[in-house]
Amino acid sequence: QVQLVESGGGLVQPGGSLRLSCVASGTIFSIYEMAWHRQAPGKQRELVAIMTDDGSTNYADSVKGRFTISRDNAKNTVYLQMDNLKPEDTAVYYCEVDRARFDWEGSTWSGWGQGTQVTVSS
Repeated sequence: QVQLVESGGGLVQPGGSLRLSCVASGTIFSIYEMAWHRQAPGKQRELVAIMTDDGSTNYADSVKGRFTISRDNAKNTVYLQMDNLKPEDTAVYYCEVDRARFDWEGSTWSGWGQGTQVTVSS
């Protein structure tokens, strides 16, 4: 069974930086997509950034130029470097994995992490 564990959240002042990490553990042969989403109080969960196994990326317009997603496929880990943080970036950030292959038959698992809180405030 694949599990996702996020870390790196916390309290930061506007203009500051944080780096989130999400490790996928278990028997994993490959992962198609790894992504970060966020959900602010009273709002719907939204996609922040996504990265496929070939390195293609996509970002929400609100974070372009400030956030960078990256992956270490050998470690089954995805990162989100967040720079120039703004109060409106305050949210719970969730890691998502799409189609993690975990056996020789090609079976896949997709799921979410438990979330990590990011608070941007002075």
